[in-house]
Amino acid sequence: MSRIGKRPVELPAGVTASVSGQTVEVKGPKGAHTFNATDDVTITLEDNVITVKPRGKSKRALQQWGMSRTMVANMVTGVTTGFKKELELTGVGYRAQMQGNTLKLSLGYSHDVNFEVPEGVTITCPKQTEVMIEGDDVQLVGQVAAKIRGWREPEPYKGKGIKYKGEYVFRKEGKKK
Repeated sequence: MSRIGKRPVELPAGVTASVSGQTVEVKGPKGAHTFNATDDVTITLEDNVITVKPRGKSKRALQQWGMSRTMVANMVTGVTTGFKKELELTGVGYRAQMQGNTLKLSLGYSHDVNFEVPEGVTITCPKQTEVMIEGDDVQLVGQVAAKIRGWREPEPYKGKGIKYKGEYVFRKEGKKK
């Protein structure tokens, strides 16, 4: 039984939603999103509350129940407040800066890494060692942050690399003579 799926999604002021069949469309101050649910769940909208219920007791229906509810809740959060990921660069000479629509990263390679910012995401660099990724789609924001982090994941000996803000890097002791 899904505990997440049981919870209804309430629509805050300024957000409108429409349900037609298996398609949910949410509009708010930061944009609009649509989600097509599978046939394993039933989505209803009553009095500014969206509820998701499974059709049957199959394993797939119960899996889709919680996932569909979370997708709807993420759309509502995205069009109201949006999502944000922060990255920190640690290492000698590791820097980031925005040049137009390109994030330019100096990560210790013989060349700079240029990352084209996809549409729907805004990237800012408040400091040379910080990268802030913001957007209204949680999947896109997380994917962009993971791509940037993938250029230099934090290593366990010196802690150099790109890490999420607040991420703990398990440190190892080096070789001893």
